[in-house]
Amino acid sequence: MFIVGLTGGIGSGKSAAAEHFARLGVPIIDTDIIARQVVEPGQPALTEIVQTFGAEIVTDAGQLDRPALRQLIFADSSKRHALEAILHPRIRAEMLRQATLLNTPYTIFVIPLLIETGQQALVNHVLVIDCDDEIRRQRLKQRDQMNDADITNAFAAQASREQRLAVADEVINNSGDIQQLLHQVEQLHHHYSQLAPQYQK
Repeated sequence: MFIVGLTGGIGSGKSAAAEHFARLGVPIIDTDIIARQVVEPGQPALTEIVQTFGAEIVTDAGQLDRPALRQLIFADSSKRHALEAILHPRIRAEMLRQATLLNTPYTIFVIPLLIETGQQALVNHVLVIDCDDEIRRQRLKQRDQMNDADITNAFAAQASREQRLAVADEVINNSGDIQQLLHQVEQLHHHYSQLAPQYQK
């Protein structure tokens, strides 16, 4: 199967692009969704996270306190690496398991930290959703109510635009409006559909 790795910086519009690929009939395997599943109450990953970071990152209802954990890991790279060591092997295994169940020309792995975690070998093509940094800042303030300091920390914890673009096979520029984004997705869907037969076993 032909696998496209969709990535991009926080606030770049990865979800909007992935949602349109899904509307076009492309299976989407999203690591953010898997990441939420593996830390549900009762899951071994949540137990390990609590042992590593302390009970204060769990809500009274027993759920992972994502905002608290996000602030913790964006402010301290060693803690971010510790979290990644817990989550990434589990996420990768589940992502590959889901892919084996598919019978479609191509699928998309949405991996926000594709570059940072060196997972390019998992995919055949890297699709980067690119966007001007200032536009990303404005989106994060509006969408997530993040302040400037948290946004700066989040940017610093991820690869730079230049690093992502250097490994991209395809790029969607999402600095414009939603219609421009959807049009680019549709063009790439046609492109990937033509490429996919070359990768069939």
